[in-house]
Amino acid sequence: MALSTRLASPLQPILAALRRAAPGQRRGLSAPPGPGHTLDLRGIFPPLTTPFSPTQEVDYARLEENMCRYASIPFRGLVVLGSNGEYPYLAPRERLEVVSCVRRALPRDRLLLAGSGCESTQATIELTVSMAEAGADVALVVTPCYYRGAMTSAALVQHYTEVADASPIPVVLYSVPANTGLDLPLEAVLTLAQHPNILGIKDSGGDITRMGLMVHKTRQEDFQVLAGSASFLLASYALGASGGVCALANVLGAPLCQLDRLCREGRWQEARDLQHRLIEPNVAVTRRFGIPGLKKAMEWFGYYGGPCRAPLVPLSPPQVEELRGTFSTNSWL
Repeated sequence: MALSTRLASPLQPILAALRRAAPGQRRGLSAPPGPGHTLDLRGIFPPLTTPFSPTQEVDYARLEENMCRYASIPFRGLVVLGSNGEYPYLAPRERLEVVSCVRRALPRDRLLLAGSGCESTQATIELTVSMAEAGADVALVVTPCYYRGAMTSAALVQHYTEVADASPIPVVLYSVPANTGLDLPLEAVLTLAQHPNILGIKDSGGDITRMGLMVHKTRQEDFQVLAGSASFLLASYALGASGGVCALANVLGAPLCQLDRLCREGRWQEARDLQHRLIEPNVAVTRRFGIPGLKKAMEWFGYYGGPCRAPLVPLSPPQVEELRGTFSTNSWL
């Protein structure tokens, strides 16, 4: 039985509507990836925030407005439904509609990575197929973590292998221990790097030694390492990372693309000076204030940030003042 016929029944009407509404938009389905089929991930990807209305409904018009502003920045592509997209707070229908909305607005030469990781392997496969049909080019699959004590290297290798075997689009592994409490083990990454449909990894842990080993140990594979934070982007590039998926790119997209260019041109002193100015703002919109801080900062730079979905709460006035000061002291405001 084809995987598309085994999707959970609540998703079937949504997918049928998406297929009717956007023929030709389901990129990646006509040419299933395999050995030798590799997408180039070199460059910067902002993990988009999901805009909500004051009543906490997904605001697709605001999402399209932000997309229009991002169109002038030379991003390699966009990530939707990652940690910064409040993925756990979205219903299945909303997740697919966000992917479809972004795909329609995104130029064809830019990649769309969509988060599809779930706790079970079966659910992850079903959602990955759904994301492909909605228009995603690549599935970004976070580690299952609810039963983290049982998530051994063997269990994770089996999980990702089954997902990659079934996926009609390439898979990027996603390790974000700050949210999951689970670091995808290096030995599991090295095993999975040999799978022809696993394209690379987004590593948000910040362990530069680990990232360097990933690059070094997979140099014979068709495997790309993406830095998961703007704070260690330059260091990651120095060790051979391909690109970055950086929350701060929602706010300072052009400077991060400039940093990417400086590193590729070998202009390391200029790159270092720019990297230094990005560290404190990045920490502020990630570890310090999280998504509420990221959305607040977006508003200062002409984007729509808006509210988060409960139970996330907005920043207090003193927190807003501290956040603004961080951007000001680094000459961004």
